[in-house]
Amino acid sequence: MNGPETNRPRPNRRTFLRAGASALGVGALAAVGVPLGARLLGEGQPGRVLASRAPRPRPYQVPLPLPPVLAPVRSDGGSDFYEITQKVARLEILPGLRTEAWTYGGSFPGPTIVSRPGRTAVVRHRNELPVPSVVHLHGGHTPADSDGYPTDQLLPVGVTAADHAMPSMPGMAHTAGRTDLGERTHTYPGGQRAATLWYHDHRMGFTGPGVWRGLAGFHLVHDEEEDALPLPRGDRDIPLMIADRSFDEDGSFRYPAVDPALRTPGVTDPYMNGVLGDVVLVNGAPWPVLEVRPLRHRLRLLNASNARRYRLELDPQPPGGGALVQIGSDGGLLERPMKHDALEIAPAERFDVVVDFSRYAPGTRVRLVNRLGSGGTAEVMRFDVGSGPATDDTAVPDRLAPVERLDRTAAVATRTFLLQQTPDDGWTINGTPYTPGRALARPRLGTTEVWRFVTDFHHPLHIHLNPFQVLSRNGRTPGPYDAGWKDTVDLRPAEAVELAVRFTDHAGTFMLHCHNLEHEDMAMMADFVTG
Repeated sequence: MNGPETNRPRPNRRTFLRAGASALGVGALAAVGVPLGARLLGEGQPGRVLASRAPRPRPYQVPLPLPPVLAPVRSDGGSDFYEITQKVARLEILPGLRTEAWTYGGSFPGPTIVSRPGRTAVVRHRNELPVPSVVHLHGGHTPADSDGYPTDQLLPVGVTAADHAMPSMPGMAHTAGRTDLGERTHTYPGGQRAATLWYHDHRMGFTGPGVWRGLAGFHLVHDEEEDALPLPRGDRDIPLMIADRSFDEDGSFRYPAVDPALRTPGVTDPYMNGVLGDVVLVNGAPWPVLEVRPLRHRLRLLNASNARRYRLELDPQPPGGGALVQIGSDGGLLERPMKHDALEIAPAERFDVVVDFSRYAPGTRVRLVNRLGSGGTAEVMRFDVGSGPATDDTAVPDRLAPVERLDRTAAVATRTFLLQQTPDDGWTINGTPYTPGRALARPRLGTTEVWRFVTDFHHPLHIHLNPFQVLSRNGRTPGPYDAGWKDTVDLRPAEAVELAVRFTDHAGTFMLHCHNLEHEDMAMMADFVTG
């Protein structure tokens, strides 16, 4: 490994496109054991840095922006109706330059939707982009027809399906998905607990460039259970979308797509393990600053990077450490708070933490740093602690919310999924690249299953429809960041992780996939069908 910003090996995309992946049978795992069944790639971080050609700004020169909250266009007895136009916008991300972004509603991040259980959120998207799109509510407990299946394209206004044929790649034969022209309505029933969700582009073969260019936003769910707790709220409840990007001389997003017109999926050979930017954005601003009062603040941390992992710490640490008090995970509140000196967060993971800035003297400048980065990517943002009231009306209770434990013994099936780069350099699950319409599992609604993932490399694994609980890592206890309900789990090289998933409510075709977006675009996905 060449430092924290690179990794080995580098796959060869031409070989991948020349032939489908060869399968390594999952049954071999039982014979050779987990360490030999997985390809050992070491502990290097995924991805390769794509250097910006534009001058990078000095950190801590711009204030932290907050995404606008989207108001419903109307409401009735049980539903709130929203409208979002996907469009090109020219944004000042780097000072003095304009960046052409693909946006939800003209901003990056897109507008935040706030919903509550018992009320259905109905979101109509209108596509005025130059490309098709697919919207996925990440972490949403969502019916299949609104989940954002990758071939369910929303075509731009005024084009035809023939103008935007689905991508075709050897080993990726596909069945036609749903195609809508111009507009599509997504219905989110709201049958889930309070949590930090996010929505983003999910088009087959092009999720990486779509998200990189700006198609991402928060969707926050609040409920009465959370409202009853004395946690920070209002202007002290702050969503933070962390995303690395690279920029060209003119300020445009730089991305190593093999086809700049985005009609053929994939990135150039050196970046198949993931694209890393050299500018860290928080809520769309480079290395921003937030002035805070010496009170508790809730930070909703989202890693919206394509491939970069972060180890987040506050510098300086407050006296006694434990600065990051985790209160929630992907799927909502934990049972009890957990104190961390640092949090490792993989792409698509969310951690809700409370930071008590009264532990710092007024005037202290507290940096949020990334211990897995170097140079500029070792910096994330800064909090400037000001003066304020001597008392705080918030607290972090010893008990937050009941979390039902899924019982391994109640599982009706155990399934094993092997995530690997095959000898033909394809990113595969169980030895085959993604084929829409081919299901690797058919769980029954109302049942619990144990899903076991074995990996060769860093893979942030995301499962649609239902959250899960991490049971074990390599046969031992879960890791320090695995608590609570999750929908994305950080799988490390040569590791076996077991999850318990209970499938409920919605029948249809859903997905599991790697959320390293370059891996996802190069076929590391699979369908499962509930019914």
